[in-house]
Amino acid sequence: MFIFEKAPFPSCHASTLVEHEEGKLMAAWFGGKDEGAKDVQIWASTFEGKAWSEPKVLGTEPGQPCWNPVLFKTAKGTLFLWYKAGPKPDNWTGYVRTSTDNGKTWTKPEIMPSSLVGPVRAKPIQLANGTILAGTSWESYRNWTPFVDRSTDEGKTWKRSNPFPVPEKFHQIQPTLFEAKDGKIVALMRSSNPRMICRAESADGGATFSPAEETKLANPSSGIDCVKTKEGDIFLIYNPTALLRTPISLARSTDDGKTWTKVVDLETEPGEYSYPAIIQAAAGTLEITYTWKRTHIKYHSVDPKKYRN
Repeated sequence: MFIFEKAPFPSCHASTLVEHEEGKLMAAWFGGKDEGAKDVQIWASTFEGKAWSEPKVLGTEPGQPCWNPVLFKTAKGTLFLWYKAGPKPDNWTGYVRTSTDNGKTWTKPEIMPSSLVGPVRAKPIQLANGTILAGTSWESYRNWTPFVDRSTDEGKTWKRSNPFPVPEKFHQIQPTLFEAKDGKIVALMRSSNPRMICRAESADGGATFSPAEETKLANPSSGIDCVKTKEGDIFLIYNPTALLRTPISLARSTDDGKTWTKVVDLETEPGEYSYPAIIQAAAGTLEITYTWKRTHIKYHSVDPKKYRN
């Protein structure tokens, strides 16, 4: 299912997804003339089980393109929207809006403190003690560097972890996170050098991370996302190739991401299928969105039980 068939923008990318009320979804993405064009804004739509609502603007910065929205709802019920605005990733500015009524109304956009942009692409996770961990990164011409920002006060303030790229191969960004069975925090990252998904771990609740290491999962320098289910499985949505953003596939791990089994290809035709988002809804289903050929945002809902042995 497409979130929209027609829209007031020709190009879209970088979707994010949240269950803002039980059984109800909200998605957001950036859309405009083209990635990086000055008319690019953050758009959002909601879903209550039958059809997605007409897209509406949730973030804009006149004269500057907007980028990479991230939606997240805290355990206490605050709904966050983070996004970026600026000419390109090496000099964009982070913005944040919040809602306490499940997205019906929002605060005015606030500029985040210097050097902070919020979760750079993938959703944060929240630990049992309330700590929120957000994967973020810095993306300059020659140096892509991953970090995790950590908040213990419901997202009001943040402390940054150490950088944790693969040693001597500084091209990892956009961490997606999960908590392993032993309590360690695992970060999986997009990478252009090497062209493999990379992995780092934290044994202190996300305050510090080990240097990243290569996994055996190919990555064409494209965004990934993962979710830990209530059953304890990890599901990863990614492009399983070093060169192309097709196919886009779903993989499952039962050992905290040490080994993976691809369970389904969601798209296999020529074209770009990329920058996915994945969550588990309260009903147990896996809810998925991703870029479809830069013209649409595609939505899937799948039952993870069909992929369990």
